[in-house]
Amino acid sequence: MILKQYYLGCLSHGSYLIGDEKSGQAVVVDPRRDIAEYLADAEANNLGIIGVINTHFHADFVAGHLELAEATGAWIGYGRRAETEYGIRTFAHGDKISLGEVELEILETPGHTWESISVVVREQPGGSPNAVLTGDALFIGDVGRPDLAAAVGTDPDELARALYASIHDVLMKLPDDVRLLPAHGAGSACGKNLSNELESTIGAQQMMNLSVQPMGEGEFVAMIRGGQPAIPEYFAVDAVLNRKNRPLIGSAGDLRGLSVRNLQDAAARGARILDTRSPEDFAEGHLAGSLNVGIDGRFAETAGMVIRANDEIVIIADPGREEEAAMRLGRIGFDRVIGYLDTPARAFAELGDIVQQGERVDVETFDKERREKKATVLDVRNPGEIEDGAIPDSVRIPLAELAQRHNEVSTEEPVLVHCAGGWRSSVGASTLRALGHTNVRDLTGGYNAWAAANEPSNA
Repeated sequence: MILKQYYLGCLSHGSYLIGDEKSGQAVVVDPRRDIAEYLADAEANNLGIIGVINTHFHADFVAGHLELAEATGAWIGYGRRAETEYGIRTFAHGDKISLGEVELEILETPGHTWESISVVVREQPGGSPNAVLTGDALFIGDVGRPDLAAAVGTDPDELARALYASIHDVLMKLPDDVRLLPAHGAGSACGKNLSNELESTIGAQQMMNLSVQPMGEGEFVAMIRGGQPAIPEYFAVDAVLNRKNRPLIGSAGDLRGLSVRNLQDAAARGARILDTRSPEDFAEGHLAGSLNVGIDGRFAETAGMVIRANDEIVIIADPGREEEAAMRLGRIGFDRVIGYLDTPARAFAELGDIVQQGERVDVETFDKERREKKATVLDVRNPGEIEDGAIPDSVRIPLAELAQRHNEVSTEEPVLVHCAGGWRSSVGASTLRALGHTNVRDLTGGYNAWAAANEPSNA
């Protein structure tokens, strides 16, 4: 048996290749859109990909089922409650899929979404289970949140009650030594207490995962409904897009360089200028109105918080990283990248009248200005982060909600933006400037640096 995990840190996303070496048959579970790695590994192991299984309709990325089906002729499988515009196989609880000697068994585990399934993997038909791929039902350290599917009209409380049964009556009934392989890890907005570990066991979760401990349904529902991260706006778009017969992702080399005139024309018709350089480089000089989402971070998910899926996008990137930025945007369905700014250094010289410098301040300056100038302190961290401490009297708007709630931020007083470490604050500050806030700076080192020099307050 071949069972390989592919973990994408920037989206905290795990996908899987399961194959039978004797029969040469394989399936891929919860794939991303850029599928070259799955195809290369299948070929290297003399496997043919015959099927693609999505454990549910993902909200945080666009799955690669259509790309894999086009490349391999594979069928696409979901739980029996799934409805799509494209042809699929649906599986009910207890259904089995034979890859030869390797056998997969479907468990219906609704709760994160109604169509959610988990996939039990056995090396021999009828043998003891070796692993279970739990999608977003059960994570390492947590369980899936039940409110993301509200975008398609579901009741989060009903889903939470269904998840209680899925966890306690289905997944926790598996043997203790079964490997647990979820679809997401730490940093994902699909849950709140996800571990950095990439795999665990059912028995380990019974000991350390607070969400699966014996408790009543009401206590479980209250636990998982509170304190969840803010939901990026694009999640609702992707949850629907994964049901649709959408276009395939573009090929490398499709992206074109744009001249200064091309960029000006694009901006005039409303294209968003996405500067993917580091916050430090962005602060040294950037185009007015551009958004800073550094590529060396949670790039795609964060870009999806401040740009709309139907926006045209022009990329500014360090030389050689333009295709990477476009591909990573494509993973969340942001396909309207019209090009990248050619030779940014020379272009900035030509556009000198609209090149701005960002302002980043250290902790000493930050504290002085919030006391003496009565600057508004804007905290763009998630609710769970704020529970551990916050700067007194700060305005608290999660970054994922800032574009929609920026009117809650003063336009009269100076604004000082902070996050945990100083990366998201640059995103937040650039978002406010692009929306017309003129006196905005952000804190280098973020709340972590501030707390090291000050006495944190309780949130």
